[in-house]
Amino acid sequence: MTSLFIKNMVCNRCIWVVQNQLEKVGITAQKVSLGEVVLENDLEDTQLQQLKKVLTPLGFEIIDDKKSKTIEKIKTLIIDLVHHQDNQLPINLSQLLSENLHQDYSHLTQLFSAVEGTTIEKYYILQKIEKVKELLVYDELSLSEIADRLHYSSVGYLSNQFKKVTGLTPTHFKKIGSQKRKPLDQVHKTSKKSV
Repeated sequence: MTSLFIKNMVCNRCIWVVQNQLEKVGITAQKVSLGEVVLENDLEDTQLQQLKKVLTPLGFEIIDDKKSKTIEKIKTLIIDLVHHQDNQLPINLSQLLSENLHQDYSHLTQLFSAVEGTTIEKYYILQKIEKVKELLVYDELSLSEIADRLHYSSVGYLSNQFKKVTGLTPTHFKKIGSQKRKPLDQVHKTSKKSV
C-alpha cells in the first residue's frame, strides 16, 4: 500500500470530491480520509498527472516532498480534532502529534514553524477560534456551552483568546455574523486584519 497526501482536503465534502475525481480517472482507493488517499499500488506517472490535472482546478494539491507531507499531516490532525471530534483530546496535543506522526514533538514544532511561519500551538488556537466562530454563527449554543464543548477552562478565557485573535468580542462577532468566517484551509494567519 502507498499513500498520497493532498493539501486542502479538510472536510467531508472534500473527501467526497476527491473520491469522485479518483473514480473519474479510474484510480481505485483503499481509503480516502482527511488529507490522505491510501492506494493498493503506486500510481504510474500518467495516472499521477491525470489526477493532478483534475484535482488542481478544484483547489487540491498532491504533496510530493517529505516536509510538506509532515506539515499537512499536522494540519489535518488538528483540523480533524477541532472540527470533527469536538476537540476531544484524550492526551495533550504534543503527544497526539508525536504518536500519530512517529516523530519527536520538538522536531515537528521546529519544522512547522520554519515552513508555516507560526507555531503549532498558534495554528491549533486559530482552528479553535474558527470553530467558535462557526458555533456562534449557528446560534444554537450559549457561549458557556461553546466553552465547555471546546474544553476552555472558562468563558472568560475563551472570550479573551477570541478577542486577542479576532479583535472582536464573541458577542460583537455574533452580531456581524458569517462574513468574518474563513475556509479551514485558509486559517493560518494571526493578523487581526486577516480575520
